[in-house]
Amino acid sequence: MGGRYGVASVSAGEGRVLPRPMRRVVRFVVSLCSGRIAIPAHAGKVSLVGFYSAVALYGIVVGGHGPAVVQAVTTGAGFAVEDVRVSGNEHTSEIDILQLLGLDGSTSLLGLDIASARAALSDLPWVESAEVRKIYPRAVEVVLRERQAYGIWQHGTELSLIEKSGSVIAPLRDNKFASLPLFVGRDAETAAAAVEGEFSKFPEIASRVKAFVRVAGRRWDIHLDNGVVVKLPEDDIGVALAKLSRLDAEQRLLERDIAAVDLRLPDRTTIQLTPGAQERRLVAVEERRKMLKKAGLSI
Repeated sequence: MGGRYGVASVSAGEGRVLPRPMRRVVRFVVSLCSGRIAIPAHAGKVSLVGFYSAVALYGIVVGGHGPAVVQAVTTGAGFAVEDVRVSGNEHTSEIDILQLLGLDGSTSLLGLDIASARAALSDLPWVESAEVRKIYPRAVEVVLRERQAYGIWQHGTELSLIEKSGSVIAPLRDNKFASLPLFVGRDAETAAAAVEGEFSKFPEIASRVKAFVRVAGRRWDIHLDNGVVVKLPEDDIGVALAKLSRLDAEQRLLERDIAAVDLRLPDRTTIQLTPGAQERRLVAVEERRKMLKKAGLSI
């Protein structure tokens, strides 16, 4: 009781009254100095450890070493990634996936950033979308959805695989896509699906197409497997193909010794002979002229 009133009297004697929180602090200090509050035996060591721990934690946070420390601690606690399950990767290498995820045998499952991993995988050429899931305590599941190759686009000397939309997937590196249609020229990749769709109505002609060549970004020349070039108009491609299909069915036009079929004009079809056929035709015309002359007839 005396101690309590002593503090109050000192404050009053000085003409000031301490705020209530400060009174409690003063009482605690007075009690501590008078020995009425017992200090635990190891309080100093515990305080020192706490102080250094706080300093170390502050240094880790300020220095940006937090993720590395978490990684090390959680890995040591048994959360190291040991199993990676990948599905949906027909064209994407598992090695590329593991490298992007940064999985080296000591990566902590808790420290793995799912959002960053998903974004990194989505940047791979063949990947349309990616899902990454943590399976505790030591596994990661990766599910990919890959883009579908529709055709091969030749631009200059470069060959690239493209989607049906015309988007470039990746450079062509091997022959396993050799059966895909070839589209050549500027803007050919964006117009590919439309012209290929027209040819799908005429499978007997489509099966013989070797390349679709875009001309001046406006129309197509079609190169067939026997070397014949079919020149299509800018518009009404279906009408021109119907005419070509009819001529081939009735006269076996595409089996003849010709170099090109020009269908650009709606009212006529122009046939260009090969050099050999042209030479043979000139010889035949000359022989016929001689025969008629010998018979006293004019051409």
